[in-house]
Amino acid sequence: MSRPRRRGRGGGRVAGVVLAGWLFADLLLVLALVSMADRPDPLAARDPKPSNSADASSKPKKPKPTGPRSVERKPEEFEVKGTDKGALADQIGRSTQKWRGRTAALVLTFGGGREGTVYAHRVNSLLGKGRPEMFTKKTATDDFHDLSTDVSTALVRVYFFTEPGG
Repeated sequence: MSRPRRRGRGGGRVAGVVLAGWLFADLLLVLALVSMADRPDPLAARDPKPSNSADASSKPKKPKPTGPRSVERKPEEFEVKGTDKGALADQIGRSTQKWRGRTAALVLTFGGGREGTVYAHRVNSLLGKGRPEMFTKKTATDDFHDLSTDVSTALVRVYFFTEPGG
């Protein structure tokens, strides 16, 4: 008579629940991105530059777009390395210099190695110190790990708000 086989430590049921939780979280992230991307682009409604003809001066000007801002579909990326908080904040400040004056809507950070989510969380916690006017308390962040990247290295992917008139 054969004995029934026992499952390994933790069993398959627990692993299924954990997997379902991650899939649910990823689904919510996708739905949030889709809902933000579905908003109309206020820059598309902007008035084209008037020509020098007399005909252009007789047309009334369209009002500037109002309402909520949209999120740009193409992210900007930069990389940071190291463990020192001050050095990381300085790297964030230098790396985001070219986007000065813009406001981040969503930041996805991919930390390297097995503990990459912990490192990504550390980097995300320092974004406001590196560039406070860009990364406000309203900026949404999410932490991920990337096993193909070195430890203490993170790729930061920033989705900016569109700016009407800019």
